[in-house]
Amino acid sequence: MLPPEKLKKQIDKISRQRISICKQCEFHSANRKNYRTLRVDAHCTHCGCTLSAKTKCLSCECPIQKWTAVTTPEQEEEMKKNEEGE
Repeated sequence: MLPPEKLKKQIDKISRQRISICKQCEFHSANRKNYRTLRVDAHCTHCGCTLSAKTKCLSCECPIQKWTAVTTPEQEEEMKKNEEGE
C-alpha cells in the first residue's frame, strides 16, 4: 500500500531518523559479529523486522524502545483516509 502523497515527506523524514538510530544498534544485522543469515536486507536481529519497512510505519515502535511510534494505528489509518479523500 502506497502512502498518500502529502504523507510521503513526513514518512521519509521519520524513517531517516529511525534508520540512523538503527544503524548504531547492536541488533542491526550489519553490526552483529559472527552473525550468519541468508537475508540480504538490513534487519533487526532482535525482532526480525526489515528495517526499510518497519521504520516507515508511523504507528510502529522499536521493540527495545530505541524509537517510538508517532501515531496510534487508528490515527495513522485516519491520516491516510483524510489524505486519500482530498
